[in-house]
Amino acid sequence: MLKRLSTLAAALLISTALHAEPVSGGRANVVIQPEPPSLMVGLIQNGPTQMVAGNIYEGLLRYDKDLEPEPQLAKSWEISEDGLTYTFHLHENVKWHDGEPFTSADVVFSADEFLRETHPRLRTSLEHVESITAPDDHTVVFKLKQPFGPFIGIFEVGTMPMIPKHIYEGTEYENNPANNTPIGTGPFKFEEWERGSHILLTKNEEYYEEGLPYLDEIYWHVIPDAASRAVAYEAGVVDILPGGSVENFDVQRIADMENTCITDEGWEYFGPHSWMWLNNREGPTADKRFRQAVMYAMDRNFAKDALWNGLGKVATGPVSSSTRFYSDDVKQYEYDPEQAKALLEEMGYDGETVRLLPLPYGETWQRWAEAVKQNLEEVGINAEIVATDVAGWNQKLAEWDYDMAFTYLYQYGDPALGVARNYISTNIAKGSQWNNVEGYENPKVDELFEKAAVAVTQEERQELYNEIQQILVEDVPVAWLLELGFPTIYRCNVKDLVTTAIGVNDGFKNAYVEE
Repeated sequence: MLKRLSTLAAALLISTALHAEPVSGGRANVVIQPEPPSLMVGLIQNGPTQMVAGNIYEGLLRYDKDLEPEPQLAKSWEISEDGLTYTFHLHENVKWHDGEPFTSADVVFSADEFLRETHPRLRTSLEHVESITAPDDHTVVFKLKQPFGPFIGIFEVGTMPMIPKHIYEGTEYENNPANNTPIGTGPFKFEEWERGSHILLTKNEEYYEEGLPYLDEIYWHVIPDAASRAVAYEAGVVDILPGGSVENFDVQRIADMENTCITDEGWEYFGPHSWMWLNNREGPTADKRFRQAVMYAMDRNFAKDALWNGLGKVATGPVSSSTRFYSDDVKQYEYDPEQAKALLEEMGYDGETVRLLPLPYGETWQRWAEAVKQNLEEVGINAEIVATDVAGWNQKLAEWDYDMAFTYLYQYGDPALGVARNYISTNIAKGSQWNNVEGYENPKVDELFEKAAVAVTQEERQELYNEIQQILVEDVPVAWLLELGFPTIYRCNVKDLVTTAIGVNDGFKNAYVEE
């Protein structure tokens, strides 16, 4: 069921009427914002990459809007009674886009070799895996060291994409020429990418699911200017505006247009959670009192109401309220400039300038950085905004070249999958902007996350995650902002676009255009 967005109640024009049988043919014209740095989702896991590449690559499973697993490359699976053995049975007629057969050897290579090296979030989950074996070409067995309840939730395309062994084995993954012409098993094949203009995907005529996909093409329009993206929809140039495509202040006006539908479904798996990375290693941000002062200094309700049109919720800590084991029994950081000033005075802050990196995803994020800069200056913190493009932002975060930096990350339904990775000390490593970028180290938190991941009962896990949230909210390793709301806007004659918990990211397999 669609959740009603409080400030957009009149704009949710979702049709619940039954429609005719799916129609084959046609093109989906979609905005992608910003332009992805790469489409090789095994190497890059930012939002735009996942959105496009999730229709080229595939995982073993998909997930419905209740986060229940569904078949994808695996047609069926079993979990042993002791929770230690997961056996997947693969479809037998799957081919890579270059015509080579997809087999269990590709699964073992992807999970046990390629992604262990390249995918920080998945690497954390794979620490629970003792072995990955392929008893035959169409069976894969994951053997765990101990029960790990969230394990069945790690097999979607953005978390565990299948990578072609015959192309990548024995190569330097980051420099493989195939990164520029991605080859997956998905319903759409990479056709062309004209940088700054468009990305074209075409129908996989040999797709293993009979009758799918319906569309002939997906044409991703790269339109850097937010106002121009809105105009492109109004003019009929594009038909689909994924979440975040247009500035929030334009959502209401566009949603009121004829033949326009809007939904906030398709984000259930992600639970997008925004914060500012705070460099815990050096400078003023290394002092917990400074980090607490930042929390008190920010007017986050203003950001929600004025910049996000009331979409989303103010975050209370590291776990989103839509994620399992959330607790609000934590220290509260209301907007309190005087408390911020007192903490800065206590620590002896001398006015040292801190560098603030906006997220280069559009005007809303730029305005947000400007609002936070003003909040900080009002309590005596000197902040300098350092603007970057997407590639520059990726590089600075990956190399820890920042003091404060906006971001948002996905939670994947369970703290063991999408939260722990940002706070455990074993996940501190240069080269990624999605791991413990802030450099927070707390042995107690490490221990609690490890225990919570493998605790047998839900009650035990809740108790452990309650304690984790209390410690982290006291230590403020990052400055939490909002649980984000990202509505997708589309022509009402585009059907079955959002059918899973990751929405547009894998939705084009089922989408079609009704005449």
